[in-house]
Amino acid sequence: MLTKVVPATRQRPGTVTHTDDLDPVQVKRAYKFRVYPTRPQESRAVRLLADHCDLYNAALAERREAWRMRKASISYGDQSAQLREIRAADPHGQGRHSFTAQQQTLRRLGRTFGAFFKRVRAGQQAGYPRFKPYQRFDQVLFVAGDGAKWEPATGGRWAYARFQAVGRLKVNQHRAVQGRVKTVQLKRESRRWYVIVVTEVEAAPLPATGRAVGVDVGVARFATTSDGEVVPNPRFLDQARARITDLERRKARAKPGSGNRRRLRRRLAREWRTVRNQRRDFHHKTARALVDTCDALALEALRVANMTKSAKGTVEDPGRNVRAKAGLNRSILDAGWGQFTTILTAKAASAGRRVVLVNPVRTSIDCHACGASCARPRQDTVICPCGAMDADLNGARNIATRAGLGSGRALVA
Repeated sequence: MLTKVVPATRQRPGTVTHTDDLDPVQVKRAYKFRVYPTRPQESRAVRLLADHCDLYNAALAERREAWRMRKASISYGDQSAQLREIRAADPHGQGRHSFTAQQQTLRRLGRTFGAFFKRVRAGQQAGYPRFKPYQRFDQVLFVAGDGAKWEPATGGRWAYARFQAVGRLKVNQHRAVQGRVKTVQLKRESRRWYVIVVTEVEAAPLPATGRAVGVDVGVARFATTSDGEVVPNPRFLDQARARITDLERRKARAKPGSGNRRRLRRRLAREWRTVRNQRRDFHHKTARALVDTCDALALEALRVANMTKSAKGTVEDPGRNVRAKAGLNRSILDAGWGQFTTILTAKAASAGRRVVLVNPVRTSIDCHACGASCARPRQDTVICPCGAMDADLNGARNIATRAGLGSGRALVA
């Protein structure tokens, strides 16, 4: 697995953002390694996840009932203060686990509610936080040195991660971990186990290149830069779609609870994991190539969730072109623009590069040279009084102009 770089300061999505505003000295870097637990360790790790899932669901139930019965809001601080009593009342259950790790689980719930209320205030569709089944609660976060310890590989291949109530797990450390370890996370993905080590390191600025570009992401092409570079879209999901569809069909026909259905579910999970890994690897390599060759990068602040809403409509007002919209949504999600933007922004912060997120309105329609509204008879072409031009290249130049990187004369949004 590749290293994921995380900026030290969070950004607000949908706003113009400069990585110059982030901490110029310290950035966070996350390393994901495969873990090989023994059978007893795996059973203890499963119980760890189950106990944290119970804590999460109990805290969610308390918040929900307090509001339903008394119209009272309960915060993370209120629930964290109850942990001592909960652990004392259940010494062989919740009392076995790390106090700070349980606090991280309660903070996770707090962030979920924070995101929910943010969507409500913005007038967006907001589903109330739901209880999690054991099968979908797959990770627990530990503060390094408090319930968890990272032991890097010294001379051999294996490193070790020690977790309270689980034990000392063998880790395949395929690359060196740089910086001071801040958190250690135990994660389950299907039948595999991973450890995610987050460190804090000093940023290492790259030498200047003199290149500053706008980047237009799309479906037909994954990315087009304002100076004409094109990155093809690999369409990993399309390559695996036939296999995934066949496995889904066979799983639907298998008897519930049977061994054959379990085997098909595992094979299906492997296929999806392969697609995810291929996409993430492609995003990392593409972002690295751009960061290494550009001093400044501009992208659109896209709201992918709004772009991929279903077109089904209602019984009274059914949607139109539902099949075509479903195919477009699948292609957008397969491209993974949100993940790519996150990875690119993080790598830029680590390398001392600048990233600007701009308003995406009409970047593909307005002419970058004269600012006039263009016709778009085909997906790949726009026609302006200046003449016909490539739609993606025009969009990339508009993005660069709005970020202050281009030389076009279109008005900044």
